[in-house]
Formats: sequence, C-alpha cells, structure tokens
Amino acid sequence: MLDLKFVRDNPDIVREALKKRGYDLNFERFLSLEAKRLNFLKEIEQKRALRNSVSQEIASLKKAEGAKHKTDELISQMRKLGDELSVLEQKLREIEEKVYDFILLIPNIPHHTVLVGKDETENVEIRRWGDPPMFDFEPLNHWDIGEILGIIDFERAGKIAGSRFAVMKGAGARLERALINFMLDLNISKGYIEVFPPLLVNKASMTATGQLPKFEEDLFRIVEPEFYLIPTAEVPVTNLHREEILSEDDLPFYYVSYTPCFRKEAGSHGKDVRGLIRQHQFNKVELVKFVKPEDSYDELESLTKDAEEILQKLNLPYRVVALCTGDLGFASAKTYDIEVWLPAQNCYREISSCSNFEDFQARRGNIRFRRKSKKGTEFVHTLNGSGLAVGRTVVAIIENYQQKNGSIVVPEVLRPYMGIDIIR
Repeated sequence: MLDLKFVRDNPDIVREALKKRGYDLNFERFLSLEAKRLNFLKEIEQKRALRNSVSQEIASLKKAEGAKHKTDELISQMRKLGDELSVLEQKLREIEEKVYDFILLIPNIPHHTVLVGKDETENVEIRRWGDPPMFDFEPLNHWDIGEILGIIDFERAGKIAGSRFAVMKGAGARLERALINFMLDLNISKGYIEVFPPLLVNKASMTATGQLPKFEEDLFRIVEPEFYLIPTAEVPVTNLHREEILSEDDLPFYYVSYTPCFRKEAGSHGKDVRGLIRQHQFNKVELVKFVKPEDSYDELESLTKDAEEILQKLNLPYRVVALCTGDLGFASAKTYDIEVWLPAQNCYREISSCSNFEDFQARRGNIRFRRKSKKGTEFVHTLNGSGLAVGRTVVAIIENYQQKNGSIVVPEVLRPYMGIDIIR
C-alpha cells in the first residue's frame, strides 16, 4: 500500500500518477477521512496530556494535609475525562479502519520508466529470442495433440471436477513433473532457496500481497475455518517475513517455490475455454526476492533474465514485453511479461510476469530491515516472477516440438528427467 503521509501531503502527485493507470482516486473522501482522523488524534493527545498533568497534581495533593476535598473533585473529573477518552479512542479506531480500508484499495504508483498507455495493446516489446519453428504441415493445438496421444484428459477432468480442469496422464504427467524439477534445479543452482509453503493461507497473508480486498472474487475461499487457496506461491513466500525486521546483512533473499495454484478466473468467461492456458488449478514455479530499495530495479532485470534462461534452455521462442501503465497489476510499480510462441495460435502468449512492487507489499506486510549505518528501519522492496507457469510451458513444448507423425520431441534438457526422447 502507499505511504499514508505521502498520499496526504502530495495529493496532486498521487492523483496524476494514478490517472496514468486509469484510476480515479476520490481524494475528497480520503482527505475528509484523514482530517477527521487527525482531529481525533489531536483531541486525544490533549486529553491524555491533561490526564497526566492532573494525575501528578492528585499525587501531590494526597501528600498534603487538608486537601481531600480538592483531591476527590479532581479524581471525579478524571473519571469523566477517562470516559470521554474511551469514546474518542473508539471513534478513532473506527475512522482509522475506514482510512486503512480506503488506502488498501489504491494501486501502486507506476515507476517513472513505465510508458503511459491505456491497456495491453499499448505494451512495448523489448526483445525477442529464438525463431518460431517452420512446419511443413498444419500445426495442431495442444489439446488435440494431448488427447490423440492420451497424455491430457479433459473429459474425465470435467467428470471429476468440472470445466477448466485437466488430468495429465502417462508421459504428460511425467513432462509436467520433469519441468517442475528442471525449473527448481536451475534456479537453486543460481542461489535461490527452495521453499514449499502451505497452500492454504489466512486473510492477513492475502492482504499483504494485494490479493485482498481488491480481488476476492477471483479467490477460492474456505469459510470455516477461514482460509484461502493460494493463487500463486507469491502469497505464502512473500509472507515468510511478514511483521519481521531483517538486518542489512540478511539481504537480498532469493526464494524459489513450486506450488499448485488455484484461481476462479472470474471475468474470463469465453476466454481460453479449451486447453491448459486458463485453468482453475495449475502448477507454477515462482521466484520471489526481498532486496534493498536501491537495488530493486537491477534485481528486476536479473529476475527477468532468470525466467528467460529457462525458455532458452528449453529452446522455446519468446519475447519480453514492458507493460504500460494501463496494464500494470494492482501492486506492481513495473512489470515485464515474457510471452512464449504458440504455433497453433500463431502468436505469443504470456508465460511469466516479472514485477517490482517496491515497498507496496512490504508496507502492507510490515516487512522492514535495519541498516548498520542508520537509526530506525526501512521497508524492503519485494519482487516476484513466474519461473515458469508449468502448464503453459507444457503447451509451448507440445506445440513447438510437435512432429508430422503426431509425436512430440522431448527438449534435450528434459530428457534426463523423463528418461525418454520422444512422446508418442
């Protein structure tokens, strides 16, 4: 979330920055709530100061002879003052909740290098890697190939659970598992620490990373006891250090985590209804970083390169796109999307999103660090990126490595994991 004082003291800067995102902030309501909060604070502080002063006077009078009447009168006044304070403190708590709820719904301010644009059509391609394969036959969609080879079963998944689910079978299941292990091994070799976190998290964890309260409709929620199924490993891994003060020597932290992920895909009706692109349950390997503020944009570049290297080793063509202001995620200050080439769709599709949240999530989760050379604490900067979305990587391999005879060549780096060269 944004710094409350910064929003209050710089309404024009914040309003203009959020306008670039297409977000219209109701500053009048915010400033009205904040003015009430500050007035309550001022009145409470004055009454507390008076109570402290009179308490000292009462202590002195108790030592003096003949001052009982005056002492009793002051004690009576203090009881009345205490009741007034209780009422004011309750009103302050109520207005603070309203201010906090308001701030929680404000998205992050875009970094100054993010291009202004209305939506994904105005994103900017940064670079490409690899050439799309040339086929001497009409390439099939991954769902057709998967069903022909018997490695993906959508019909039985629908029977078991419903739409937007898949059963991976035989070599399909082995391919999914091989990709997970390959992605984990590659990033562990770079110094990332592997984490396998809970798949159920509490409301505080969802709020810290920005999923709540804004995106509750896209989350799977368990009512009693209250838990949420994670939409990405970003949520539990970022919350590893919630409410902690780290030392400067601790930073940076690099984590890699494989988890199943769960999303309702609310609002995606009619989009990607077939295949593995948009599922309610899918596997993903996530990269999460905790870094010092001055390092975070260099870390974003290296995070993106780490995700890219996976595609390079799999020899899958891709491009990197810088998101414009209108397409940024709620919590992000800057994001690169990596899009892999899918022959059957004749286009690039997102397979990883690498973002710098600056201190937005750290403020919500109260994740700080202490420098050796300075008093006090600062908020860390958090980053994350998919390394990679496993199901979409399966899609890319099936479609890019398909053969005319209907088989699929296994990428060379995955062969030691699968023990086969060809899926047929």
